[in-house]
Amino acid sequence: NTYVTAAKILALQTVSIDMPAGPSEVLIITDETANPKFIAADLLADGEHGEDSACVLLTTSEKIAGETIKEITKQLESLPTRERVKKSFEKYGLIAVVNSLNEAIEFSNKYAPEHLEIMTKDAESLVKKIINAGSVFLGDWTAKSSGDYATGANHVLPTGGTAKMYPPLGVEAFGKWMQVQKCTKEGLLKIIETIETIAEIEGLPAHKNSVSERFKKYG
Repeated sequence: NTYVTAAKILALQTVSIDMPAGPSEVLIITDETANPKFIAADLLADGEHGEDSACVLLTTSEKIAGETIKEITKQLESLPTRERVKKSFEKYGLIAVVNSLNEAIEFSNKYAPEHLEIMTKDAESLVKKIINAGSVFLGDWTAKSSGDYATGANHVLPTGGTAKMYPPLGVEAFGKWMQVQKCTKEGLLKIIETIETIAEIEGLPAHKNSVSERFKKYG
């Protein structure tokens, strides 16, 4: 992503871009029903993007946290990219036990991760509480790499907390939109007070007159 960001900054001098590409991020939220092997595999998958990747697990189960650490150690042994992954874990890795899933959701919405995995008994219910995330993966079988390569979800995602402001790349990013509005006499009359009030606050009397004159003449 470092090279992608550099390329985008250069391109930005000439054309508009979608969004900057920061270091990769994954946040996994689990309860006691999750599979530690799957959790570890997905944390490692994000960690191999680069030494600055952030790999975070929030779980309500101390047992899951402990078993995930063991699985990470085990799976790392045969991973060709293990040195890079180790450095990302050392710098930006976190495994934490939280008091409740609501606490994890609250953290997630503030963090606004690029990738969010929810491995809980009722992931579909929890996702309704998510307001800030780039791409969300529900259930044990929705591997992070499935969204990267094959589910059809866009892989150009907001990072560095920008999921609070930007959505994933979509077709709308390539469009140029125009607004069209039409008021009837009755419709304008319903909103004239709002228009006049805001115009007065802004100190723009001609804006106020642009509606009031219509009703002086035709009212």
